[in-house]
Amino acid sequence: MAAGLELENKDQPKAKSKLPLIIIAAVVVLLAIGGGAFFFLSGGEEPAPETTEAGAAAPATDPAAGAPATGEAFYVPMPRPFLFNLAVGSRTRLVEIKVQLMGRGTEDAALISKHIPLIEDALLSSFSAAEASNLSTQAGKDELRTDALNKVQTTVQTVTGRKLVEQVLFTGFVMQ
Repeated sequence: MAAGLELENKDQPKAKSKLPLIIIAAVVVLLAIGGGAFFFLSGGEEPAPETTEAGAAAPATDPAAGAPATGEAFYVPMPRPFLFNLAVGSRTRLVEIKVQLMGRGTEDAALISKHIPLIEDALLSSFSAAEASNLSTQAGKDELRTDALNKVQTTVQTVTGRKLVEQVLFTGFVMQ
């Protein structure tokens, strides 16, 4: 009977342990994840400073001096569209403008969000001073956008000391 058991054991190959293979695979996966995370999260090299024609490095912009801030662009939508009436002869035209403001840097985004009521007032006063005949053309809309930007920058600069808004963008414009 013992001889029969020996035959059964000899015919079946010994099961190899897969534990070392699993451990090696897990280590490789963890190293790959760590390497990928390091690659994406590392800041990389900073770009070389811009040079002028003379070859000297250009001066850095100082946000406190009123120069536009550098950084990634962000957009702050105004909470509600601007609705106002414009007189055209004996008629009144209703105008609705949806606006977003473009700026740069996270500090500027926080300041713009903080001063939304002040910015809304500046935009509304700029919009309501417009001529309805000018708003029917693209050139008139561009002029209104430029005037609104100048008014917002002037108003915000008196409070914060900087021009926080780089552009005023019309995302919706309806005139009836």
